[in-house]
Amino acid sequence: MAALTPSRPRVEGADAFTVGTAYGRALDDGRIECTVCPRACRLREGQRGLCFVRAREGDQIVLTSYGRSSGFCIDPIEKKPLNHFLPGTPVLSFGTAGCNLACRFCQNWDISKSREIDTLAAQAGPDQLAATAKRLGCKSIAFTYNDPTVFLEYASDCAAAAREAGLKAVAVSAGYINPAARQELYANMDAANIDLKGFTEAFYEKVAFASLRTVLDTLEYLVHETGVWTEITTLLIPGHNDSDAEIADECAWIAEHLGDGVPLHFTAFHPDFKMRDVPPTPPATLRRARSIALEAGLKYVYTGNVHDRVGQTTTCTCGEALIVRDWYRIDRYAVSDSGQCGSCGARVPGVFEGPAGDWGPKRQPIRIAAPSLR
Repeated sequence: MAALTPSRPRVEGADAFTVGTAYGRALDDGRIECTVCPRACRLREGQRGLCFVRAREGDQIVLTSYGRSSGFCIDPIEKKPLNHFLPGTPVLSFGTAGCNLACRFCQNWDISKSREIDTLAAQAGPDQLAATAKRLGCKSIAFTYNDPTVFLEYASDCAAAAREAGLKAVAVSAGYINPAARQELYANMDAANIDLKGFTEAFYEKVAFASLRTVLDTLEYLVHETGVWTEITTLLIPGHNDSDAEIADECAWIAEHLGDGVPLHFTAFHPDFKMRDVPPTPPATLRRARSIALEAGLKYVYTGNVHDRVGQTTTCTCGEALIVRDWYRIDRYAVSDSGQCGSCGARVPGVFEGPAGDWGPKRQPIRIAAPSLR
């Protein structure tokens, strides 16, 4: 079996999944502050941060989940969701445990809020992951299910291994990360979907326990300072972030600060975690939000978590329906291998490399042989 050999400094006396990090600074009171995200957890020896997987051991901030996962699965790339990035192709997806946000509405709370190491039953090193993805015909690897910000050393090394193997890497994140860590995380990423949870500081503070401004900074960084293909998702929660005014403000900001070609996904909430008393998002709310976004000048706006062929179709500026979708299934594909409209020749923004894949809506859990530890 392949050996799990992290390219990160090992921590004396710790297990094989614990590695040292560069994100910590000593405080005058003896604590060490984690500097990965604005949460700035201040830890004494043996304590863990809010994310659970970053801790203080041996007088430093360490990552305790390097090489460990809650499970591996081959998904359609559209599930991330990414509609303008290698359409129809399979992506090897995985997450670990923990999260640096505390969203009351979390839709993956069993993973992101896990406080049990037993959740991390699967194991794989970066090279092993890349080799497995290539062998199974995947075009990319996605860090998802929980936020790669909290396991950035592992995600970053996996992204580098993917690039070395000729694959692409995808980050699905809330974008709540400090500049230095952000630069490392996205250095080898090819695409990202950033979860823009709402568009008021009040919503972020009361419901997500985070800051809107940091997420907007991440979006501007990705779009203007990197070559990372970026799409945005907003989960619309009835009575919390779905007003016409808030949606219009979000869309106006995107158009002004990021450009009208950045795809925006409005997805449906279902009652979960600590918001089980809130009803599911009506499909009409998603359609209304999409209309507001199109009126604001955004060109590529989608609905998600519902069946909606109109709201999930990629349409050229000339009016041609280029990629007709029903949820994760592609029913029509009229884009050239380089991403041009088959009718007018205009190029659709995104990453297109050859014809559409035919993976469809399948979801295939996989097992990767556990590496030997040393």
